[in-house]
Amino acid sequence: MEDNYTLFLVYKNAAGVTETGGFDGTESYSTEFSQTDNSIKLKLIPNEKIELISLRLVRDFDYGENAAYFSNGYQSWTTSREYKKDDKLKGNCALIKYFPVKSAKELAFASGDYFFNKYPARKGEFRSYTYTYIRNGENYRLFGSLSEAEAFTFFESDINGGKLTICKDVEGAVYDSPVTLCDIVFYGGSEDFVFDSYFDLMLKDKPRRAERLTGYTSWYNYFQKITEEIILRDLEGLARVKNGANIFQIDDGYEPFVGDWLDPCDKFPRGMKPIADAIHEKGYLAGIWLAPFSAQKTSRVAKEHPDWLVKGKNGKPVTNSVAWGGAYSLNLDIPEVVEYIRKVFHDVFQVWGFDMVKLDFLYGACMFPRGGKSRGKLITEAYRLLRECAGEKLILGCGAPLGPAFVYFDACRISCDVDVQYKPRFYNKILVAREIICTQNAMNNGVFRRQLDGRAFLNDPDVFFLRDVKRQIPGDKNKPLSYTEEQKKTLAKINSLAGSVLFVSDDIGQYSEETLAKLKSIYDSKNDKIISAGYEGDVLNIVYTESGERKTLSVKNLCLS
Repeated sequence: MEDNYTLFLVYKNAAGVTETGGFDGTESYSTEFSQTDNSIKLKLIPNEKIELISLRLVRDFDYGENAAYFSNGYQSWTTSREYKKDDKLKGNCALIKYFPVKSAKELAFASGDYFFNKYPARKGEFRSYTYTYIRNGENYRLFGSLSEAEAFTFFESDINGGKLTICKDVEGAVYDSPVTLCDIVFYGGSEDFVFDSYFDLMLKDKPRRAERLTGYTSWYNYFQKITEEIILRDLEGLARVKNGANIFQIDDGYEPFVGDWLDPCDKFPRGMKPIADAIHEKGYLAGIWLAPFSAQKTSRVAKEHPDWLVKGKNGKPVTNSVAWGGAYSLNLDIPEVVEYIRKVFHDVFQVWGFDMVKLDFLYGACMFPRGGKSRGKLITEAYRLLRECAGEKLILGCGAPLGPAFVYFDACRISCDVDVQYKPRFYNKILVAREIICTQNAMNNGVFRRQLDGRAFLNDPDVFFLRDVKRQIPGDKNKPLSYTEEQKKTLAKINSLAGSVLFVSDDIGQYSEETLAKLKSIYDSKNDKIISAGYEGDVLNIVYTESGERKTLSVKNLCLS
């Protein structure tokens, strides 16, 4: 029996704003709607230039008893998990505008979807980007978009009201010729069947450039306070793993200012090519961090090229992050900006010799629609540029809306940043921790985005820690890593189950032989797999296999939102 959908479209033309219902259209447009047993497509055919405001396809839906609904968050940092009918999808606290820590408050809004999507007020109402599933026991019903190139797709679920809505974030999109806006498939069956079917269809022509990445990243031991000496010392430390690691990644801190990627930096007096060469001599891939669409407010790029920056309605540059004292977004509609980004990538790969770029804060390219393009179209064009610049080199995305990343990235973060302390910060609960640094939220996301690993890209669940020593930051107070041995073990286990990018952020040269053996074991855990996972109250129960043996890991107070 065919499912009955109702179309609701809001658009604007010279006559003003019009709200319509049904597929018949108006004098301004018509539609073509097609449906099969496991797909729907909607084409919009404008008769004149129109600007879209919203688009929804609504249908009745029987969720079944005790259904679990998966909510995929807006971008790679955003909370993603299963919910049930008595749960509530939380946005930021209404009192956040009074929150005393300005930077945390601004970050909470800048990196999420709070600008353009209202969070539901009632229990049992949820939202999921690009794909979702409804799980009844071991039976999955998956709905997924095959293309986000014109606009983001999100699925709204009203479990208690028996409704499922397919929405397109078409705000700001202008069309005067036919365009396919919805291309949705749905599958029912086992977990592996529905996810294999979806991604085999969506990404059938995508090349695989890497199977697994294990190694080191500098961020969580030194943050921006890295030097050539520190990096070369830690490279020697990783050599203790011998054949167990294959990549060494330098994170933020090698550049004088974010955005000024090619400028000299006193901390790396010989430049970055000798560092990449040293990494290659040890037999590793060389990775390096960039925030390609961001320019620190104090950067030379921002000061010398204010015309390169995305401007808001008030004509002022838009802040996309509070990191580094604040950063602006670069406008990719300006040819000189694209030329600059191409030059950076050319030098990073062809002159310096790096093999992989970790690209961060990517949501900054699409914070609001502009130039007749939706957010989804802006980020798709931005990702396409990154892929063109990288060629056959590896891309690891971060802070990234995920749907378009499936198509263009080799690996991607699937969680927020972990913290150097296990216990949540006081602001995590106030801000609901949907994108903000939080180890618990990172582990939660790893579990519930596990199905992406090896299908969409290689999952990066962020780092784990094994070190016992204090952080070693020259001139800084040494703060110990605030994890118990059991907490370190839990984080490492979930990361190894959820991802194929396994990075440690320690000076491995200081590991004991026992700790080194633990690291090698984690790097070699590729055959371990999560069989099932679900919340029972505030406890997440994870059933998995380890070396062929079936085990259960139960973690309390894991998800804070």
